[in-house]
Amino acid sequence: MITHAVIFAPIGQASRSDQIVQRLSNAIITGLLEAHEQLPNEADLAKMMGVSHITIREALNTLRANNLIHTVRGRNGGSFVCEKSDDGSNTLHPFKDISTDYISDLGEMHCAVISHSAKLASRRMTKADINRLESFVEVLKSAETPESKTQADMRCLLAIAACSQSARLANQELQLQAEWASLVAILYQSPVIHNEAIALYAALTDALAAHNEAQSVQIATQLIDTFTFYLIESKLKFKPN
Repeated sequence: MITHAVIFAPIGQASRSDQIVQRLSNAIITGLLEAHEQLPNEADLAKMMGVSHITIREALNTLRANNLIHTVRGRNGGSFVCEKSDDGSNTLHPFKDISTDYISDLGEMHCAVISHSAKLASRRMTKADINRLESFVEVLKSAETPESKTQADMRCLLAIAACSQSARLANQELQLQAEWASLVAILYQSPVIHNEAIALYAALTDALAAHNEAQSVQIATQLIDTFTFYLIESKLKFKPN
């Protein structure tokens, strides 16, 4: 699943267990990791996220202490996502430890990647690529939960990055989504934002299908800028417990 590839993507050499905790906490709180879902084992997590077993163990211990996961011993055991609880969940909200400047910077970086991906994709996408993107947009259109909407959205963005035929751009998009996905899941609680995203993706798909480079870049920029605007607006309205 693409969303899980994003959640468990490498976090970089300079990252520590608290950054793993933040990423997984955000994924759990926003529902990208569902209640009762089993996490990969420690060895697999360490390999997937590019850190040591000790770092993973520290992060999992913190998640357990925050009642976000629980561990079952035995043959069919492992670490599982806990049921959501309204008590104190606001203290772990993705908006709690980030600033509007952080969101703005993340949005600018994401915009640079997606707009340039769209520029290259407008030249290189085949009919099969367009059909695939159209099917992803249809999945986004029919999605009903914030989690499924987010998963469909991330799939659309990764498809555009992949169609740029630049491995670096596609990899950069995958890394950005580790931060972007849990924030977007909050926005997708709004039907208005969902409908706006569908319209923008439909327009972008048409521009790409027409191989209209300028229009593809313009709509891709508008797409990410729109989400960035809503994220900053939501952050300003957020009131921690």
